Amino acid sequence: MEYKVFCTLIITLMLGYNVLTQGVFETCNMTPQERKNCGWSGITEKECQERNCCFDSNIRGYPWCFSPRQEIEDNEC
Repeated sequence: MEYKVFCTLIITLMLGYNVLTQGVFETCNMTPQERKNCGWSGITEKECQERNCCFDSNIRGYPWCFSPRQEIEDNEC
């Protein structure tokens, strides 16, 4: 009995999460001023990507490993 309740709860949570995040996507395209640090000094590109973060080492003085920005997809005609 407990197994069925647990499975039902997991499925419900997964479906709820899917509905809440529908139309939301993440992008690494942002200005350097918008970057929020997602790593530490000396983090490698691979380590950054393993944390599901963006990596761009081209701009000094701003985080190279940073959190992606979430945007809401506009489906209006």
